[in-house]
Amino acid sequence: MVTISVNGKSREVQSAPSTPLLYVLHNELDVMSPQFGCGLAQCGACSVLLDGKEVRACVTPVSLAAGKEVTTIEGLPARWAKQKNLPATAAENTLHPVQEAWIEQQVPLCGFCQNGMMIKATELLETTPKPSDGEIKAAFTTSGPSAHLCRCGSYIAIMDAVRHASVMMTKKGSTI
Repeated sequence: MVTISVNGKSREVQSAPSTPLLYVLHNELDVMSPQFGCGLAQCGACSVLLDGKEVRACVTPVSLAAGKEVTTIEGLPARWAKQKNLPATAAENTLHPVQEAWIEQQVPLCGFCQNGMMIKATELLETTPKPSDGEIKAAFTTSGPSAHLCRCGSYIAIMDAVRHASVMMTKKGSTI
C-alpha cells in the first residue's frame, strides 16, 4: 500500500507501486482531470504537478508520488490560497488565476489537452512570474519530456491566457 497526497488530502492506494499515477488517480481516487492521451509521455494531457514540478502521470509510477504533493487542476485554487497564506475556505468559491485566465481568454476548443496546458502554465508562472513570449513557448515545447500537444491548434489562445494569468497573479499579490 502507498500513501500519497492529492490536492492536499492524504490517500492510501492499493495499486502496485509500479502502477502509473494516472491509473491510480482515475481508477482508485476518481480524479478524472488528467487525461489519457498517448500513454508515452509525448502529449502532456496527463500532466500533474508533483511537488510543484510537472510530470506526466501516464508514465510516473505511483511510488514516486509517495511523500510528495500531487496537484491536479481541481487542487489549483487551494494551492493558490496556500501560496498566498489564505485560509483554505478562501479557495472554495474561486478559481486559480490560471483557470480564470483560461476562461476569460476562451482557450479550450475541444478541451482535451487543457488539463496539461493549465498544469504547465501553473508550473511556469510559479517559477517565472512574468515570462516572455519565448519563455512561454519554451515551457510548452522544450522544457519537459516532450511538447504539449493541442490537436485543435489553440496555441495562440494558450499564450494569451498565460500572459493574462501572469498579470492577474502579480496584481492579486496576497489576495485571491
